[in-house]
Amino acid sequence: MSTSAQSPAGPAAPARPGDTVTDRLVEANVRYAADFEDPGMDAKPVLRVAVVACMDARLDLHDALGLALGDCHTIRNAGGVVTDDVIRSLTISQRALGTRSVILIHHTNCGLESITEEFRHELEVEVGQRPVWAVEAYKDADQDVRQSMQRVRTSPFLLHTDDVRGFVFDVTTGLLREILPAS
Repeated sequence: MSTSAQSPAGPAAPARPGDTVTDRLVEANVRYAADFEDPGMDAKPVLRVAVVACMDARLDLHDALGLALGDCHTIRNAGGVVTDDVIRSLTISQRALGTRSVILIHHTNCGLESITEEFRHELEVEVGQRPVWAVEAYKDADQDVRQSMQRVRTSPFLLHTDDVRGFVFDVTTGLLREILPAS
């Protein structure tokens, strides 16, 4: 597993003038593409599952869940919370691409637990415009998973809401802990 001290292509090379992280990633892509073979898949995930998770760099979802390329749709955002845009992606995933199951994954030690909605006010003061989006900060990952499950289950746009399960990933052990929905 790589750390922030390494680039995807290995240890960070000495910086050249004009060399950026993006430049190194594009160079890594050129090496990747040199051996790339079209896997012959379409966009429909083989396991008919969509995974909604936090964007945290410590979560390697494919390895943690034993997934291979083409198995699932992966939707990530800050906190892994179910927002309007996540509902949009899940709706397309289900209605156009055949997914039937939804897995929601938050994690321990999430950055959203250390900020508040006041973040929006601070941005407004700094840039002169209040963001139209909510931060969706939370103090209790379990409760926020329950709220996200409820948002999925009650969305009128989603066809399949019977197989929605939520988890908290422990960033120190790598284990998932299932969260039961609110009763």
